[in-house]
Amino acid sequence: MLDEQKLLNQYHLDIDQLTHYKYVHFNLLIVSSGKAKVCSTAKNGKNLILSYYLSSGIIGDIEFLTDEPKATTTIIALSPFSCLLVPLKENATYLKENTPFIKSLGKGLTEKLQRSAENFLSTSLYTGEERLCSYLLNCSYKNYFQDNLKEVADTLGLSYRHLLKLLKHLVEDGLIEKAEDGYFIKEE
Repeated sequence: MLDEQKLLNQYHLDIDQLTHYKYVHFNLLIVSSGKAKVCSTAKNGKNLILSYYLSSGIIGDIEFLTDEPKATTTIIALSPFSCLLVPLKENATYLKENTPFIKSLGKGLTEKLQRSAENFLSTSLYTGEERLCSYLLNCSYKNYFQDNLKEVADTLGLSYRHLLKLLKHLVEDGLIEKAEDGYFIKEE
């Protein structure tokens, strides 16, 4: 309880005033609906997007298979996001002995590795504008993009100033439209 209250204190929440909260530790999440991005954060604070979830996939598979006690990535929801939580402690034996399930995890990890390689390839070989357009499409929800532009610049390996210049160019070309706190994608 002490760790939970300490965590809740960061957000000015009192554990005695909450009902039905759950502290989740080492669980598999089966994605049901929504869109999210998976990032790895470097020591300098910059994020690298590893993959995206779009209404499918399993979160926590690497940690489950490697018995890693800590999550190695950060997941950021880009839209309303729903998952089915499967507690590992109570289900570990069943999950580890279920060959079709393990095979599904292997297939999913292979697909993640392929997507990660494609992301690395695009970061290495495509122009800043191509990387930005791809990012806008992947991180938008219902053709609306809203994200911290400094983080976007870091993720894409661009300076903040260059990112703003590219966004201005896309607006002038009529591909996107500036909104109060984001951008609408007019032409995919």
